[in-house]
Amino acid sequence: MAVPATYADLGKSARDIFGKGYGFGFVKLDAKTTTQKGVDFNVVGSSNNDTGKVDGSLETKYSWKDYGLSFKEKWTTDNMLSTEVTIENQIAQGLKVTFDTSFSPQTGKKTGRIKTGYKRDYVNLNADVDFDFAGPTVHGAAVIGYEGWLAGYQMSFDTSKSKLTKSNFALGYKTGDFQLHTAINEGTDFSGAIYQKINDKLESAINVGWTSGTNATRFAVGAKYALDEDSSLRAKVSNTSQVGIGFTHTLRPGVKVTLSTLIDGKSLNQGGHKLGLGLELEA
Repeated sequence: MAVPATYADLGKSARDIFGKGYGFGFVKLDAKTTTQKGVDFNVVGSSNNDTGKVDGSLETKYSWKDYGLSFKEKWTTDNMLSTEVTIENQIAQGLKVTFDTSFSPQTGKKTGRIKTGYKRDYVNLNADVDFDFAGPTVHGAAVIGYEGWLAGYQMSFDTSKSKLTKSNFALGYKTGDFQLHTAINEGTDFSGAIYQKINDKLESAINVGWTSGTNATRFAVGAKYALDEDSSLRAKVSNTSQVGIGFTHTLRPGVKVTLSTLIDGKSLNQGGHKLGLGLELEA
């Protein structure tokens, strides 16, 4: 039995069908490179077509694999500095410990978090602690798996208020080309997703949701089709008549362009539709 996914990654294959390959309303540039000494650099910039706001970040990462260590630093255009130090499989096999801090020079705000993860056959555990002067918040999650079946629980506990602020449950089933995921969040929000890899070129997903106390339901269907080795086409449609289309093409090794559009089926003649352009560079 393989190690099950973390709670945050349950249902990820279906979410990727609806989330990846789209960038409605944004022009985005993502550039990655690795030096000869193994230092990874990642520069990301995006411009919002509606507001004109430009956001960007510079991230560096270095891994010391012999000692299971990795160091990551990130600087954003909002003048936020963050540092992350991770040690894995050194204290104990399957144990991962991360120290995550951030600092804003303008406001003086500081944050800190210790994140731990432990994974073995049949089980994947996570426990994080957010440090706050009023009292830390503890986040925990556990996933167990057996013969394709997956069950998980996620919680957050605010020690300053002695109150459980989050309580979520998930249940799913996974095989090589089929995944089923259901979740209950806060006892009021119910969701489900089905993912299936039909063949080597075509993947599909269905997403449904409902919130208690309302009559509104959410429903969406999405698919990804590989036209060839360098091109893929994505499409999705929701019960609110939102139609999304995305096209990704690799111009050459290390250069990938993505074009996407979101069409509001309820107001085809009134405008309000969105376009997106993304460029990924890797060397």
